Amino acid sequence: MRVNVRYFASIREAIGVSGETVDTQALTLAALRDELIACGGGHGESLARGRAVRMALNQLMCAETAALEEGAEVAFFPPVTGG
Repeated sequence: MRVNVRYFASIREAIGVSGETVDTQALTLAALRDELIACGGGHGESLARGRAVRMALNQLMCAETAALEEGAEVAFFPPVTGG
């Protein structure tokens, strides 16, 4: 399936693009994250397990267990702090 992936803040800076269309076999956000980590480089570093990463599916915050669907918009971003 094909999904649209958007990256924000430090994740965008590490990967070098604000978004991309990805062909994936992933059925969940967790599986998509793992596929992107396996790409290595900025993807592997910024999305690595153990790093705090928030995710949204079709502009709604959700858990990694959320199911993907064709044409979905997925967003990855670091936690935001205020001050």
